[in-house]
Parts: sequence; C-alpha cells; structure tokens
Amino acid sequence: MSSESESNSTSDQLNKITVFYDGACPTCVRDRAVYERFCGGKSTEVEWCDITGKDDALSEIGIDPGLAMRELHVRTGKGAIVSEMDAYILLLERSIWLKPLAWLLSLPLIRPAVARIYHWSVGRRLSRTGRI
Repeated sequence: MSSESESNSTSDQLNKITVFYDGACPTCVRDRAVYERFCGGKSTEVEWCDITGKDDALSEIGIDPGLAMRELHVRTGKGAIVSEMDAYILLLERSIWLKPLAWLLSLPLIRPAVARIYHWSVGRRLSRTGRI
C-alpha cells in the first residue's frame, strides 16, 4: 500500500507546475487570483512563486531574471522551463474553463499577435512603473 501512495505522490509531483510571477505587479497578482477563481480552489497542481527579489534563485534554475520580468515562466514537474506563450498555454490547460483559451492561443495566427500585444503591454507597464 505504501508503494501505491509513493507512486501517487510521484505522479502528483510530475503533474505539478511552478509558475514564476511578478508579485510586485498588481496586474500579475490580480491575474493569479482570477486564475485561481476559475480553478475553483482546485489549483493544487499549480505552485506560485513570487520572483520579486529572487534574481539569484532564478539564475540557479536557468531563468534570466530580466526575462522573468518580461515573460511568464513555468517549470514543469520534470524540471523543464517553458516561457512566454508556451507557459500561458501550459497554465491555461490546467483549468477546464480555460482550456478553450489555451487552444485559441496555440493557433498559428493568434499566437504571434497575442505575443506582440503581451510584450508591448508588459514593456509599457514596466516602463511606467520605472522597473526598466
């Protein structure tokens, strides 16, 4: 019985993702809260990590701290780091309500357009707040 429990624990860890987000950004914090509401409190497969002031820790796991401010980064349960639209798609696929949005974002014509708008919006926000 304990091996079944260990197997479930290992499986849970492989399914879990870690989302690196900017906790100093009110929009980012609000987006996280909206995501958690869509998950109905069942977002146990998602661990949230505020990147504020954690440049060294980010560098240790292979995430450029400057890019982490400009793009969403997610670490999979297997340790792979994905960023930008791939990270959003991976995160959105976790919620039954947001899966259609993940599919839409993955479309070849939609993906680059949304990426451009996202980068423009983030750059504007960081510039406006004096963070770049």
